[in-house]
Amino acid sequence: YLKISKLALAFAIIHSKPPGKSSKEYTEHLAKTVSEQDFGWKWKVEVLEAEVLRLRQELLLNRICPRFSLENNTSAESLLNRESINPTSYSSQLEDSGCDVSNDSAFDSLGIASDFHQSEHNGKVPPLNLCHSSKEQSLTAPVQFLQHLLEIRKLSEGGILQADFSELENDSFTICNSVSLLLDGLTVFYNNPTFPVSNFLTEAVCVLVSLITDTKLSNHVLKKCFKKLEEFKKNLIQIILRNSSVNRFQALHSVSQTLILLGRNNVLRNSLISLLLSEIRQFAEQLLQAHQVQSVYDITQYENIFPLCTILEQLLHNETEESNISSSDYEGEEKIKFLKNLDQIILHLSDEFPLFSLYLWRVSVLLNSAQMQ
Repeated sequence: YLKISKLALAFAIIHSKPPGKSSKEYTEHLAKTVSEQDFGWKWKVEVLEAEVLRLRQELLLNRICPRFSLENNTSAESLLNRESINPTSYSSQLEDSGCDVSNDSAFDSLGIASDFHQSEHNGKVPPLNLCHSSKEQSLTAPVQFLQHLLEIRKLSEGGILQADFSELENDSFTICNSVSLLLDGLTVFYNNPTFPVSNFLTEAVCVLVSLITDTKLSNHVLKKCFKKLEEFKKNLIQIILRNSSVNRFQALHSVSQTLILLGRNNVLRNSLISLLLSEIRQFAEQLLQAHQVQSVYDITQYENIFPLCTILEQLLHNETEESNISSSDYEGEEKIKFLKNLDQIILHLSDEFPLFSLYLWRVSVLLNSAQMQ
């Protein structure tokens, strides 16, 4: 039946083809027309799905706090005017390699951490800027929704509004979908970053970090989106390891600072430490093997392993400073594997790779000091 159908279709195309066009050209034309129609339907479906999600977000916000009104938010026109009058200004950012990151107190070259600290100090989330690029467009709806959640949280904490956040348990789809879209959008940006970074993307990271560090909202988010957050962290780690661009250091620095900010949540920090221990241990073993047999090793990956070591060291340092936090969650298989034969690895690599050996030793000291507490 299938062969007969194909043969009938071929004859129909041959008989109906316009003059001056070959059967092959006419077939390609028909195939392109059909594919364009399919693309049109897919686009319509995506638009409808986005509208359904927006309505569900609005409904959930209304259930959490019926008195919360979106009408007083800044209009699109004023936001656009503000962007045109006061565009993104990162004078310290360079469009070259971004190697000039001398001011560690600034925390990162994108201004993410400084904006986040300022929002913590003021007790409110940074204002949302509307986006213009297609890369940012997909982030608009989830960032707006999650920012409204944080606004309600702050207002309810101050006694201005009464809010019932238990409603988040009754609508796991909306919160999961919103967080997933935000993480996917950030992953797309970090895979192909552009500098200088817009205020909107900086604020998107601030919203994510505020969400996972909020005492009331973080439990709801982790309960429903833990796997997605784990996937996001793994993607960021791989972005650091696999980036072979000559002009990559500013981008790697921004990814590193985002991972450190995610480590502000205790649950995410413990799992992130385990992931980093695993990656660094595997690389150290591969480097030792290559060194012993005098084979070629990946110099790019060697350069990229240092940001992971820095992230791990920062997280472990924060861990030891917080006496109320137990490190037992990651004192499992990964920690045992990392410390096993570490002294021998450092001994064999110290002459050829002194800097990497020093990093391994510093991490081991922090791990052992956490164990002694």
